[in-house]
Amino acid sequence: MELTTPALLFPAISLLLLAYTSRFLALAQLTRSLHSEWQGTHHPTTRLQIALLRRRLGLIRAMQICGVASFALCTASMLLILLQYARSGQLLLGLSLLALLISLVLSLREVSASTQALNLQLDTMESGAEAVSARSDV
Repeated sequence: MELTTPALLFPAISLLLLAYTSRFLALAQLTRSLHSEWQGTHHPTTRLQIALLRRRLGLIRAMQICGVASFALCTASMLLILLQYARSGQLLLGLSLLALLISLVLSLREVSASTQALNLQLDTMESGAEAVSARSDV
């Protein structure tokens, strides 16, 4: 195996970590806005949103850990290949790919949790619109 093989993963992993950081920052902003909403209303659906945010934050943390592990293993793989330890380099590259795969699966779970949170918000909006409509019909 050549040194360029694991080097091909560098741009992909870097972009993935950037995307994960972006998701984290968006969640941090959402958490802050939900905090002020919670202080004002103590709405029951806000409690469910908070639970979903905790779950998503945990998933994003795990995604980032696996992504960083993948990057570190890929770098170590390149170092071993450079030092002429090709077999060990291949093993670390395989572990790097496994960490990357786990990170992607976690990302899929986070997207699912995000969709669940959005559906909860939409349900709340729909039930509020139905209540307003019922009052205007009277």
